[in-house]
Amino acid sequence: MRADARKNYSHILSVARDVVTEHGIDASMRDIARRADVGLATLLRHFPTREALFEALLCTNLDSLTQKADELETSNSPGEALVAWFREWVTFAQSYRGVVTLMAAAHTNPASALYVSCAAVHSASARLLVRAQSEGTARADMNGDDLFALMTALGWAIDQPSFAPRADRLFHIIAGAILINQSSNEDAAPAGS
Repeated sequence: MRADARKNYSHILSVARDVVTEHGIDASMRDIARRADVGLATLLRHFPTREALFEALLCTNLDSLTQKADELETSNSPGEALVAWFREWVTFAQSYRGVVTLMAAAHTNPASALYVSCAAVHSASARLLVRAQSEGTARADMNGDDLFALMTALGWAIDQPSFAPRADRLFHIIAGAILINQSSNEDAAPAGS
């Protein structure tokens, strides 16, 4: 990519990040182009679809998330690693309103621009789950698909304004359902949260 094209690409991504942070996944491609002071055709040349734009926006976050799973896998006990990574994922899911819906649709669609990134997240969570199951700290009757579905469900719930204030409590309830013998009193948020 030429230097001017790379600069344009970086500028569009920076503006897109701001617009998507403000408006979530429903941000208008026209609004992104307008605010980046480029034509819609220029935006579409770099990002031919909304998914391609989100893949570019999210790939750094998702790569970091997958790398974090690798670090936790070698540095923490299996149960702690699974819960810490799940917490990291929730933090990521809160970064862009609506991103979880995109990921849920993309994780089984190889034609999606987000498929590879979503598959990496799914694989990382499944690895951490299997490791915790091997140690006996996670339920044996669930698999990576179940865990990804629970993560997605929590991500969707905390994306809703009415549930967002309960994010920590919902996280602890789901983590308690995944782990065996987790002390619910130790980490649970107050009942009124």
